[in-house]
Amino acid sequence: MSDEPAASTQAAEGREHLQRNLKNRHIQLIAIGGAIGTGLFMGSGKTIHMAGPSLLLIYMIIGVMLFFVMRAMGELLLHNLEYKSFQDFANDLLGPWAGFFAGWTYWILWVVTATAEIIVIAGYFDFWLHDLRWSMVCTAVLLLALLGCNLLTVKAFGEIEFWFALIKIMAIVILVVVGIVMILLQFRSPDGTVASVTHLLPAQGFFAGGLEGFLQAFQIAVYAFIGIELIGTAAAETSDPHKTLPKAINAIPVRIVVFYVMSLAVIMSITPFDKVNPDVSPFVNVFNLVGLAAAAGVMNFVVLTSASSSTNSGIFSTSRMLYGLALSKQAPDSFGHLSKRKVPAKALILSVALTFSAFPILMMGDSVVDAFVAVSSVSVGLVLFMWALIVVCYIRYRKMHRDAHEKAAFKVPLAAFTPWMVLAFFGFVVYLLLRYDDTRFALLCTLLWFVGLTIAWFIRRGVRGRNPSGSDAAS
Repeated sequence: MSDEPAASTQAAEGREHLQRNLKNRHIQLIAIGGAIGTGLFMGSGKTIHMAGPSLLLIYMIIGVMLFFVMRAMGELLLHNLEYKSFQDFANDLLGPWAGFFAGWTYWILWVVTATAEIIVIAGYFDFWLHDLRWSMVCTAVLLLALLGCNLLTVKAFGEIEFWFALIKIMAIVILVVVGIVMILLQFRSPDGTVASVTHLLPAQGFFAGGLEGFLQAFQIAVYAFIGIELIGTAAAETSDPHKTLPKAINAIPVRIVVFYVMSLAVIMSITPFDKVNPDVSPFVNVFNLVGLAAAAGVMNFVVLTSASSSTNSGIFSTSRMLYGLALSKQAPDSFGHLSKRKVPAKALILSVALTFSAFPILMMGDSVVDAFVAVSSVSVGLVLFMWALIVVCYIRYRKMHRDAHEKAAFKVPLAAFTPWMVLAFFGFVVYLLLRYDDTRFALLCTLLWFVGLTIAWFIRRGVRGRNPSGSDAAS
């Protein structure tokens, strides 16, 4: 373990250097935007169709569980300010293998997530073009444009992400405000439906989709929260983490209520759940139903920028993670070199190249939503591992540093109980992924990743053992 922390520090220093042009406004908007996933915009149509109003309870349950995860992450990051991410404290608290698994898994997580976002972007272009082939061409052009911007400077990434995040935040706030006004005015849609909160308690009951619908909706709902961990890591990079990190994490429940629960409650109040088209973003469809085609087009642009934002974050995150892995000799050295513009160009190009797998997946799928569900299910399996790893690290930290935990100003509530509750919940979600046909195969793909990663770890250990004085040993 002696050489690995140094490598981790070196990698962290590399990431800090790469991000030196990101200002506080960039960091804050990236953190807030990370709490609003594409799963909310695109996947909520299918989840509303499955679960009905009980979807609101699903988002609140997941939100509570992830709040405890982020509190655990916050306490760990504040315990040692040298920790910049879960990769750092996983390496320190559990061992080099955990850092290796965390680094590579977070890399592939964002590759897969970006691929899912590309599928969604194609669907949003199809809203205007009505031709999936031309929609994929436009998506490919957008993807190459994002690559070009990321190849320029780190500041270019920060500016793009700032405005992308600002657009989707403003859009949700406007949707909630306009929706509330429509409910108060008892707006009547062309089909005669009157906007009312009574739609949240239909004749079928709150659990209108039945137990199966309620359970099946968890997978897509969990996907909507991918990126919430950016709140912790982004705030940790600020000049005053003891102030910014607790503030950012404690704001999570408010953001979940405003961005998730209220927006979906408004949508289902305007459009009864059984009239929501599962194959179309409900955020777009609600304006179509009330006869505001222009507003629907604007909202489609907004959700397209949201998906582009997540793709942009994925491109950035994967390239920097691969760069850090290369610095610690856990990835090929070529990915550790910077271009003349001080960006990891080779890592960026590889990350973007892998996301092009979205297009053959789209061609093979029956619909955009089906392709999205298939790929996003893989992301869910990977992110559950990452979140669970954070919790396991926290449990280990409480055993290793009891005094530090007792003295900590920012603690996990009911720390002896809540981590185990969260792990049990993650186990429950894994059970649900195994239960249904459209998610079972994706989870098995995730398991194959960990099998391959385990083999790679032991091969790496074998190489290090045979060449202790080589470059790898110097990591």
